[in-house]
Amino acid sequence: MVGYAFMGAVHSQAWRTVNRVFDLPLRARMTAVYGRDPARVAEAAGRLGWEGYGTDWRELVARDDIDAVDVCTPGDSHAEIAIAALDAGKHVLCEKPLANSVPEARAMVAAAERARANGQLSMCGFNYRRVPAVTLMRQLVASGRLGEIRHVRAAYLQDWIVDPQFPLVWRLRRERAGSGALGDIGAHIIDLTQYVTGQLVTGVSAITETFVRRRPLLDEGPAGGLAGATGTAGTGEVTVDDAAVFVARLAGGALATYEATRFATGRKNALRVEVNGSLGSVAFDLERLNELEFYDATRPAAERGFATVLVTEPEHPYLSAWWPAGHIIGYEHSFTHEMRDFLAAVGTGADPHPSFADALQVQLVLAAVAGSAESGSSWTEVEPVAAELAA
Repeated sequence: MVGYAFMGAVHSQAWRTVNRVFDLPLRARMTAVYGRDPARVAEAAGRLGWEGYGTDWRELVARDDIDAVDVCTPGDSHAEIAIAALDAGKHVLCEKPLANSVPEARAMVAAAERARANGQLSMCGFNYRRVPAVTLMRQLVASGRLGEIRHVRAAYLQDWIVDPQFPLVWRLRRERAGSGALGDIGAHIIDLTQYVTGQLVTGVSAITETFVRRRPLLDEGPAGGLAGATGTAGTGEVTVDDAAVFVARLAGGALATYEATRFATGRKNALRVEVNGSLGSVAFDLERLNELEFYDATRPAAERGFATVLVTEPEHPYLSAWWPAGHIIGYEHSFTHEMRDFLAAVGTGADPHPSFADALQVQLVLAAVAGSAESGSSWTEVEPVAAELAA
């Protein structure tokens, strides 16, 4: 694994757990974690359960005792690391968004196609697909229980940078993060709605805003995160968006609205998706992760109303491997399910999803949103992924 901060810790939890819960064709051995700071990566290796550590990821991709590489770094290094790992014959799991730009994402897809011909697989880590209630949501839509899909509304709300004195960390710098709330959390709801509905976003009209344009500079240290802070020295420009709002058209004709912000005061990690169809509706709220709201319009009028489905039964996706019915799971389980699906694919030779091509399509939506916002919210078509990649 490359990277050991927030996502690295979550992924490590999943790698430690996955084979203890699921019966899989392969067993994951946590061989080594890599990061730039020798002292911090050594500490992280011991704390997170890795056998060894290193400071040069190029050494990692050259090692013969490593079969798969998990990329958990900031977006500016995703393409370089993932492409090198694939070209070196490794399977690759890469965090979202896939890259910081469409050209980088295309290069990653090309590397994935080359590697696939040699038996190496790749997957992008959109973990919310693996929440059992979300997977059930997709199944209800795919089975026709909602009829014709007419509306989709999605919001991902956070507030961790509301304070104007919060420092200029890497996520607020375009050269490191690519974009702000749009790519960080907007990518999640774009992927989630396309996954649930089975329909791609085809066009958008968007507006973005940066509410706090300068922030205190912070000496982040070699690790590039708050753990390395040693003090402030003036202010620097915020070069990403704080919030993005857009309307969209889906391929099947549905209208969709999206909101991604890190300025929703009081909202810590509030993700909600609702889908309305001609025969019913479903809604998911991450803060009620084990529940799904379902409205069945085919029932007699006197019996209609939103029903709360407690998604904890062994018949529900992923849950037969966990606890007795009614015992809830949490955020970290979505990553364990991610590793489960990745290992199952590698072990059987099946193509894992979301693929790098799937993630490229999300990147194309992000680019369309950014382009629309820069051109006065003009209607902007989403460039289609090449047909042979989207198949």
